[in-house]
Amino acid sequence: MIRLFTTLALLLLLPGTGLAHELRPGFLEINQTGADTYNVRFKVPARGDMRFGLYVRLPDGCSDKVPPRTERAGNALLEQFVVQCPGGLAGKPVSIDGLSGTFTDVVVRVELADGALQATRLTPDQPSFTVAAAPTWLDTARTYFLLGVEHILLGIDHLLFVLALLLLVRNTWMLVKVITAFTVAHSITLAVAALGWAQIPQAPVEAVIALSIMFVAAETLRQRRNENDLVSKAPWVIAFAFGLLHGLGFGGALKEIGLPQSDVPLALLTFNLGVEAGQLLFVFAVLGLKVAVDRLLDLKVSWARTVAGYGIGSLAAVWFVQRVGIML
Repeated sequence: MIRLFTTLALLLLLPGTGLAHELRPGFLEINQTGADTYNVRFKVPARGDMRFGLYVRLPDGCSDKVPPRTERAGNALLEQFVVQCPGGLAGKPVSIDGLSGTFTDVVVRVELADGALQATRLTPDQPSFTVAAAPTWLDTARTYFLLGVEHILLGIDHLLFVLALLLLVRNTWMLVKVITAFTVAHSITLAVAALGWAQIPQAPVEAVIALSIMFVAAETLRQRRNENDLVSKAPWVIAFAFGLLHGLGFGGALKEIGLPQSDVPLALLTFNLGVEAGQLLFVFAVLGLKVAVDRLLDLKVSWARTVAGYGIGSLAAVWFVQRVGIML
């Protein structure tokens, strides 16, 4: 929890393009092919030609059976090698050297020769795990659920969009419809993008997401004029339309992490549930804070709504310029 708040603070204080790359998880996949042989694939986050200083540490006695090879995989480097570990890996530790000095997580998937699967998530606080002899589907569900929660809570652009929607909508029933529309929309495109059914470059998607935040922030300011347009009548339509766009961002992130091939539906479902849980946590926190401020300080919030609208729109404009600059 402390690491989460530290990361949020850094995201707010530093430019949005640099640290976000470090927050992409790595992905380690270990497949058992024989009694003591394993295929290992390690996707390491990278910036340009520079890889992060993350390295797989296998138990003592393991040795390379096939020379390692490395290839480019989007914003990461994919390292593949075959190792031989006398006695197998069951009950033995595997760790990621260098992880404790980063803000990056590593998702791990282990498939044993009998088809048993283990999925876990390594963090700077817990950079190692023990290979289970009989892993369960609950490991995969827990890992991808927590990844979904973490992704939305560290996705400052997505949270600002939700915050702008909360500023725009004041009626409780309409707010329920808006959040539902946003949820349904991004659930659809999250699956489409994560499963590779639509190949859309991530950079333009991220730029347009920033533009969507600017649009909703501007609408919160126009609302004071009492203009009777589609946004004021049916804000859930806007939430649904932009939710489709934000879902592409979620799906792109999940595709970067990697899906366990034999557990795709479970991983996809639990990741999406994690995103929804994190989103609802944020909504309830904002609404609770508003109620507390209203009761304790008895302040008029019209000026605060205006300041928030300008602040959100300005930050989104900076992100838009940065993200367009990356594409040029």
